[in-house]
Amino acid sequence: MTDLLWQQFMAINWLGIFQALLILVVGLVAARLLSRTVSRAIGKRVGVHQSTLIQRFVFYFLAALIIASSLHQLGFKLGVLLGAAGILSVAIGFASQTSASNLISGLFLLAERPFQIGDTIKVADNTGEVLAIDLLSVKLRTFDNLFVRIPNETMVKSQVTNFSRFPIRRYDLQLGVAYREDLARVRKVLLDIAERNPLCLQEPKPLVIFQGFGNSSVDLQLSAWVRRENFLDLRNSIPDEIKTAFETHGIEIPFPHLSLYTGSETQPFPVRTTQSPPADGHAGDPASSGNDIEGEGGAQR
Repeated sequence: MTDLLWQQFMAINWLGIFQALLILVVGLVAARLLSRTVSRAIGKRVGVHQSTLIQRFVFYFLAALIIASSLHQLGFKLGVLLGAAGILSVAIGFASQTSASNLISGLFLLAERPFQIGDTIKVADNTGEVLAIDLLSVKLRTFDNLFVRIPNETMVKSQVTNFSRFPIRRYDLQLGVAYREDLARVRKVLLDIAERNPLCLQEPKPLVIFQGFGNSSVDLQLSAWVRRENFLDLRNSIPDEIKTAFETHGIEIPFPHLSLYTGSETQPFPVRTTQSPPADGHAGDPASSGNDIEGEGGAQR
């Protein structure tokens, strides 16, 4: 029994195992170094996250080749391995069509680069800061500190609004003034507010745009340009300044009114109707005789 175990132990190709392990260890270290070198070389031309994804792709590709070489060193036939891998990939492809679609969509996002890490974007009803752009999904952090994962396929099919693409943004505020107000005076007050606000840019110049005649007001829009990082501060400060200025200058902001009457105001009231004198030839017609009729709440005939 001992001799049989010894023979089996000696039959093991220890040299091949050692060579396979050596290829695996040295190869993985070399793949890591090479992927980092590639990432540094292209890091200046692409974004940080794009270079990270390329680094991962290069590493995984080289790692697959190194593992295949190690298995070949152990005596495995690559043809059999490739055939098995092909069958396995087909089975996995049928089982994970959504993941494959997200992977391909991730490559499109990587090539197009519509946004990058740190940008604020809006996808459907989700608005937040981009935390990560992976091959399967995009991760967002909303303004109320929620984590949102959006599949890449959804990103490709949806309209994406990037609020961080350009250094400045335009802030639009819709408001209405009473019909009796002088529009030139209102326009001057609004432009003075925008010019005095330190967050508003003077180039492009602020604008007051006529929007239309509303049911109870003349509708206007104040448009002012602001640096991207100051947008929220301007949106919070401008309305207060406009309200204060309108109160100072006596400019009315109309709103719908609703009157309710109760008590004696709703009691029936007498109504008197008088018919016109009868025409000639109808003096004897009883239907044409004029009578004064009093009623509660309306006329009676």
